Amino acid sequence: MARTINDMDLKEACVQAAREVIAERGVEGLSMRDVARRLDISHQAPYRHFPSRDHLLAEIMRRCFEDFAVFLDVSAKSHSHDELRGMGDAYMSYAAEKPLEYRLMFGTPWPEPAAHPELVKHAVHAFDVLRKNLLKKNAQQKHVQQKHVQQKRAKKQAELEALFIWSALHGLATIKQSNVMQHLVLSKGVQTHSKDFMMLMIQSALASGKSKEFIGHMG
Repeated sequence: MARTINDMDLKEACVQAAREVIAERGVEGLSMRDVARRLDISHQAPYRHFPSRDHLLAEIMRRCFEDFAVFLDVSAKSHSHDELRGMGDAYMSYAAEKPLEYRLMFGTPWPEPAAHPELVKHAVHAFDVLRKNLLKKNAQQKHVQQKHVQQKRAKKQAELEALFIWSALHGLATIKQSNVMQHLVLSKGVQTHSKDFMMLMIQSALASGKSKEFIGHMG
């Protein structure tokens, strides 16, 4: 006989059970029936909180992005002398320490975004942590009040730089997760210092002024 779980606990229990299923079988193996079976509840019980499998998956992904944004923000603030470096370190640490959550955020096809606005909201917020940091950094470098056109260009610059940084860090984090580095016969110390070198190159690229020059050509 299926057991009962009070309504307040049921939602959390379903989320936790779904995470366990994903950890064992991947996202493709997730189903509402499996969640119910794992919790020993009726097959219809999870639908009280999640109308479909996609709604359950979207909630799990939303929580991952929320946790990720907090992780980045806290690290940036704790490295006030170099917030960008702090965020880079946090990004790589998160990917290494929470591989399941990282893959859910960046390696899983999204459920229909229009049907899950909270997922979109938290994903955008995670990106905003980086975007706002770059806007602040660029504004501090100029030391002048920007006009409207300059503000628009500064926003474009920050967004392109944020995408560049995110892409670079994502690439390195993904390679590290795949263990491919272990088979590349790299020189001693290369893998150990790969993150530091990546951050050095990112900071060098940002300091070069090339992104501002590129924005100028965009108009």
